Amino acid sequence: MQKLVFFVGVAGTGKTTVARKIADRIPAAFLDRDTVGGRFVEKILEMNGLDVNDRDSDFYKKHLRDLEYDTTKDICIENLAAGQNVFMISPFTAELKNKQWIEDVISAAGLTKNEVDVKVIVVTLSDMETQKQRIIDRQTERDTWKLEHWDDFKQRVQFVPEVNWDIPKSSILVFDNSGDLTKDKVESVYEFVKASNR
Repeated sequence: MQKLVFFVGVAGTGKTTVARKIADRIPAAFLDRDTVGGRFVEKILEMNGLDVNDRDSDFYKKHLRDLEYDTTKDICIENLAAGQNVFMISPFTAELKNKQWIEDVISAAGLTKNEVDVKVIVVTLSDMETQKQRIIDRQTERDTWKLEHWDDFKQRVQFVPEVNWDIPKSSILVFDNSGDLTKDKVESVYEFVKASNR
C-alpha cells in the first residue's frame, strides 16, 4: 500500500524534523505547505503592503490560506496518482475536521482507501518555552512575526486537533517531541508509519 502520512501540530513542535527522519527510511514525496506556497504568499502580501511573514492576518486567512493548502493538496494528488508515498507537513487543522477532504484526495488520485494507508502524526511538546526556543533556533524569516508577536501567537503546544477522517484510531499517533529526538523515538514513529492497519 502507498503511504499518505500527515505530520501535523502547531509551529515549533518539530513536524518537519520528525518527517525528515522518517523520509530517510521511507521514500516519499515531501510536501511542506510552507515550501509549496511560501514565495507566492510573501509576494502577494508584499504587493498588498502587508507584513510578508504574517500568517495570522485577516487578509491571509481570507485570500491565501486555502490557496496554499489546496495547491499542496493538488501536488499530493499528482504524486499519489504516480504511485508515490506522500508526506504532508502543516497543521491541516481545518482539513482534519472535514471528513470529505481525505476522501476527495484519494479518489482524485484514482485510488481507493484499500490502496492508500493514511496516517496522522500529531507532533506536540510539553511546554511553550521549548516551542519558542525551537522557533528561534531554526532562524527562518517567516518566524520573525511570530517572535515579535509572541503573546498573540503562542499556542497550546500539547494541542491535538480534531480528526474527523474515516481512518482507524490506530492510524493516529500523538507524538511528544520534547527533549532530544533519539533513535528510539524515531524508531517508534517509523514503526507506526510502516505498520499496515488494513
